[in-house]
Amino acid sequence: MPVHALVAGGALTPEGEWKSPKRGFLFPVQALSRVFRGKFIAALSEARGSGRPLVAELADEKVWRALRQQLLAHDWVVYAKQPLGGPEQVLEYLGRYTHRVAISNERLVGMDETLVRFRVRATPGKRVLSVSAEEFIDRFLLHVLPSGFKRIRHYGLLAPAAKATRLALARQALSVPPPDPVIKATVEDFLQRVDRAQWARCPHCHDGRFVPTAAIPPLSQATPQSASVRGPP
Repeated sequence: MPVHALVAGGALTPEGEWKSPKRGFLFPVQALSRVFRGKFIAALSEARGSGRPLVAELADEKVWRALRQQLLAHDWVVYAKQPLGGPEQVLEYLGRYTHRVAISNERLVGMDETLVRFRVRATPGKRVLSVSAEEFIDRFLLHVLPSGFKRIRHYGLLAPAAKATRLALARQALSVPPPDPVIKATVEDFLQRVDRAQWARCPHCHDGRFVPTAAIPPLSQATPQSASVRGPP
């Protein structure tokens, strides 16, 4: 297992290189990444001979050596951040993640018929990773919440069970007029307003328009038991 040394104000890497922290952190992130990797491998090695179900298959020496080399070769990432300074900063921090799903658009570099390229965090800096379209979709779907889970739950006046009644009573008590009714727009009107896109126009002649004639129902396929069980991301 790699040997690491951490002291106040810096760290000594396995190669003997001294790392100084930046931005006031006690330890540099690069050194912490290697320490966490070493601690993880050490704990896995200690649990290997205990007969636990999760590590029983690692009893084979060849399997264990291959896994250990794979873990050592991989760049581990430890994310260190200054502590939040108050409720306003907590709200500002969480607000950047509540409506984000799996990957942001700016991380996507390009794609073709077989590969998807996107930026990932690595040590040091960032790098571009290329994966097959099937693997990218599989990774993306790991961030989709199972049925019944919600990313944002509302309580109190905004609880969905009686939101309309309670908000009406709150407006009445505060003498606040009700909001303007929500204007529902068609898909065509929305795309025209947001992107000025003529979604129904023929892409070849640019004159004719597509007209819906029938709805094609999805194919009903039995979901395997193993695929239906998925924990929250």
